[in-house]
Amino acid sequence: MSNFPQLVFSGVQPTGNFHLGNYLGALVKFVEMQNNYDCIYCVVDMHAITVAQDPLELSKHIREVTAAFLASGIDPKKHIVFNQSQVPEHAELAWVFNCIARLGWLNRMTQFKEKAGKDRENASVGLYAYPNLMAADILIYRATHVPVGEDQKQHLELARDIAQKFNNDLADSIERNGFGGGFFPLPEPVIQGPATRVMSLRDGSKKMSKSDPSEYSRINLTDDADQIAQKIRKAKTDPDALPSEAAGLAGRPEADNLVGIFAALQGVAKEDVLREFGGQNFSSFKSALVDLAVAKLGPVGAEMKRLQADTGHIDGVLRDGAARASAIARKNMTAVKDIVGFVR
Repeated sequence: MSNFPQLVFSGVQPTGNFHLGNYLGALVKFVEMQNNYDCIYCVVDMHAITVAQDPLELSKHIREVTAAFLASGIDPKKHIVFNQSQVPEHAELAWVFNCIARLGWLNRMTQFKEKAGKDRENASVGLYAYPNLMAADILIYRATHVPVGEDQKQHLELARDIAQKFNNDLADSIERNGFGGGFFPLPEPVIQGPATRVMSLRDGSKKMSKSDPSEYSRINLTDDADQIAQKIRKAKTDPDALPSEAAGLAGRPEADNLVGIFAALQGVAKEDVLREFGGQNFSSFKSALVDLAVAKLGPVGAEMKRLQADTGHIDGVLRDGAARASAIARKNMTAVKDIVGFVR
């Protein structure tokens, strides 16, 4: 790892209805990391089409995610923000990785099994192979660090396996082409913070999701203050008071979720929240959480709406980011072609 300049890459799918889980699980981390690393943040629209999409809605959602990036505090001038489909080297490297990765590796991917369900034979090849594209997304930039949620950790492990196999299988050619010590880094996951996995407000055992039929299960980033307050006040809890220590949250998923959300929004540990609110009932805690959520999320939602109304600005950010990303990706893909033995 020490041979490679430190670089962060992460991508977000344009699925619409960006919510609190996306914000706390990804965007807050993205904003923090840009203070210490060079960062590349991508709207992974090629991943989105592994399932059927309405083209007009997809375009809207790409711009929505971009607006969320910018509204959260990502600086597109100092760092790179773009959408994946504008840089064709992602797909080129993914094909090379299709020939490096083993079927057995992909067969172990739990997320494909979950998304394909019982009708596996009707799932797209893209849905099956998209972990290879995810590896290409990261490694086309030779990124060293990837902020990921727990549910994506298995895919990052696959990216590391692919990088290692490429480096091992083509070691002699890599050396001949002037890349001692392996061409690809083995990217490290960055999983941190008190709310890396935000759960549904209606069921603490399920992840917060835009596909949940209940609007009260999630807080959308574009919700206004009244909607945020109503959803938090209606959030499921249990009859007991809040504990004074984090160990007391065991077996209480809804309490654990709300305390985790408060901690993440405030930028403190769960223990700090419980020192302040331990022994209190949920009604007073929820009132404090409403005030905090409205203060933190209100400006983000307002800026998102402003940006989404200016599609020209959003598209300009994406084009500029794609041009800068392409310069890196093209250089690295040229080297991959030389290493593999393609004639240019």
